[in-house]
Parts: sequence; structure tokens; C-alpha cells
Amino acid sequence: MPILTPEDVANLPHPNRGPRRQGLWIEAQSAVQPLRLGLATRRLAAAPKGSGRPVMDIPGWRTGEASMAPLRTYLRRRGHHAVGWGGGVNSGDLPRDVPLTVEAVRTLADHTGDRVALVGWSLGGVIAREVARTVPDLVRRVITMGSPIAGPPAYTVFSGRMAEATMQQLLDRQRAREEQRPLTMPVTTIFTRKDRIVAWPACVDRHTKGVEHVEVDSTHFSLGIDPDVWLVVAERLVADD
Repeated sequence: MPILTPEDVANLPHPNRGPRRQGLWIEAQSAVQPLRLGLATRRLAAAPKGSGRPVMDIPGWRTGEASMAPLRTYLRRRGHHAVGWGGGVNSGDLPRDVPLTVEAVRTLADHTGDRVALVGWSLGGVIAREVARTVPDLVRRVITMGSPIAGPPAYTVFSGRMAEATMQQLLDRQRAREEQRPLTMPVTTIFTRKDRIVAWPACVDRHTKGVEHVEVDSTHFSLGIDPDVWLVVAERLVADD
């Protein structure tokens, strides 16, 4: 699990388009992930224990809370107060989902008396960043997994359906948000070069000061059940204790 230095990040390519559909077959490698989880049992059990602090996970586009249930269960077993976002299936409606998630975070923070860590997969990571930008006093850490930080949905496999002008407008709007209201809490972005849903260069965070980039050998669809991803998440969450 290479952790990239600032120099490494500076040398990474910038995104210029979404992945081509011809490469989607690579995502079929997700089928071996349950085996990898089984082989990593000892490593996963050796991860540091949490102290019961709240963690909320946010699923990717068109997936529900069940998609992150394996990771959520693991975090609970490692001593974290892990919960789903409560929003059901992620429909991709950010103007609706961000305020709803802000309220869910506010409720969880009030209930626990503590700031909340957010873990988002794909578009869920985009929502997590916008929530953290909206209520930075309630969010202690953000971890994204294969999230198109550079501008959703411009750099996804679905971007071919968008008009060029619409895509540019979305990118300009995203860039303005990042520059005007940068994230101030610790941020970890996890990405994989095998991603065929999101262009992996779009997962690079070139805006947040002190952001940590971790590269894993996964596919986009298997990020939520990748043992290396689980270990990164578990280790970063206890760093706040």
C-alpha cells in the first residue's frame, strides 16, 4: 500500500477524460476479493482498536448501505461506532443528498458528543467532502475511496453522455468550491490505477493541504471489500484518538 509523497503526487498525470468502456472487464477481478479477505484475517485482526468514536460511511452512486456493510461490520468489531448514512440508495442527487447527510452527521454528533469521521466510496466520497466543507466543526476526518475529486461526473465511465459545455461547467464549479472553501481536517484519498469506473487521476486531491494519498491494488467495485483498504481506514481512524 504505497503512501505517496508530495513529489509523487506532483508527478501524477492530470485527468483528461473518463475511462473507456472497453476496459470494464478489469472490474471482473472483484470476484477474487472475498478470497483475499479470507487470507488477510490475521492482518485485519491486528489492526489497532478504536475507542468508540463515531464513523459514518456513504455508498457510491446507485448503491445502498448494504454495499458498505462489510467494512462497517469490520470497523464495529475493531471498536468504532460505525453507522451508515441513512440515505438508502445513493441516487446521485447531490443538492438533495448533501443537506440530508449534513443533518445525519449533526444528529450523530449530537448523540455521541463527538465529531464524526466520514468514509465515502466513489460518489459517496464526493458527498463526504461536501458535508465536511459545510460543517467542518462536526467532521474530524474524511477518507475517500475511488472518488472523482477533480469533478464528478466528468471523469467517470459515464461522462461520454455529457455535453462538453455541461462538463466544463461542472468542472469550473467544483474547482471554485475547492479553492474558496478548502477542507481543513485530515483527509486520506485511496485510489487504484485499475479503476475502470472513475479515471484514477481524477481521484488525486490537488487542493487539500496535507492530504494523504494511498494507492491500493484493487478495482473500483472491490474497494469496499479490499483488505488493504480496510486496514488503511482502520489505521487512519485511530490516529484521531
